[in-house]
Amino acid sequence: MSIRTLVVGLGNMGLSHALAYHANPEFEVVGLVNRSAPALPDALTGYPLSHDFAAALAELKPDLVAIATYSDSHADLAVAAMQAGAHVFVEKPLATTVEDALRVARTARDTGRKCVVGYILRHHPSWQRLISEARDLGAPYVFRFNLNQQSTGPTWEVHKALMQSTPPIVDCGVHYVDVMLQITDARPREVRGMGVRLSSEIAEDMYNYGHFQVLFEDGSTGWYEAGWGPMISDTAFFVKDVVSPNGAVSIRMPESAKSDDIETHTKTSTLRLHRVGQPDQDISMADEPGHQALCDREAAFVARAIAEDLDLSRHLNEAVTSLAVCLAADDSVRSGRAVTLDPIQI
Repeated sequence: MSIRTLVVGLGNMGLSHALAYHANPEFEVVGLVNRSAPALPDALTGYPLSHDFAAALAELKPDLVAIATYSDSHADLAVAAMQAGAHVFVEKPLATTVEDALRVARTARDTGRKCVVGYILRHHPSWQRLISEARDLGAPYVFRFNLNQQSTGPTWEVHKALMQSTPPIVDCGVHYVDVMLQITDARPREVRGMGVRLSSEIAEDMYNYGHFQVLFEDGSTGWYEAGWGPMISDTAFFVKDVVSPNGAVSIRMPESAKSDDIETHTKTSTLRLHRVGQPDQDISMADEPGHQALCDREAAFVARAIAEDLDLSRHLNEAVTSLAVCLAADDSVRSGRAVTLDPIQI
């Protein structure tokens, strides 16, 4: 029996997810929800479109609600869906506060519903390989990650809308802290962050460039940097390195890569594996999936999680923890102080 699916939020990611559910025979899209009237691709124009989530949820009674709205609505929508009996796919970040993220995770636990968070890199074969190679090198680790975007025009408008509630180091940072957590298995214990407001087009209490350092209990440490806007440099905008006492594994991008291209955010081109005392090994990732294919893989995982009753407790714990790290970084930016992290208890 197909999984009756309601898709909520039809921006860039929401449309990609809706197309993934449309194309996968394990799902039956029963409706779409968006606050405004979106421009839909031909494949989605035949589905019922509502502007009222609560009404659509009550009327359609879906098996799965896929949430791709702005971050500040994620928690309330996810909790409402699970309490109505639906499983949930929710885009990252899971919420905008740790308390709300815990509320979502605990609702999943208490209702027995599956809750998959949209960490798309978990479904990417190149990132899976990077994580595997890094774990094989052994701790302690140094993580060096960034994702800067020289955004203009419509992309800058999207970024400004996102920054009404979420700074770049939180919105994108959760992906890369999640990767750190999958590699080290250690608990993060302290975060130190810095940020700068580089545009008068965003609120005075928001910043469009930031970076942070995170310290782990096993001695590992990492940094993440993110900047959005027309002023951001496109030099060294994509750094992805994991270093250990035994070597390093790195993502190497072609010179032609562009910082505002969504495919650049996931494609890796080449992995370089460096082991101390051995020749470097370049691993080609030329045939890796693009953005839509990754959304398709993510949908397939959601179907598997439901059909096989997968235990998602570690997945949710790391979703909450990665958010806690990035929110602590934001707190550190604003307070000027390092932030000590408490263990996450779902």
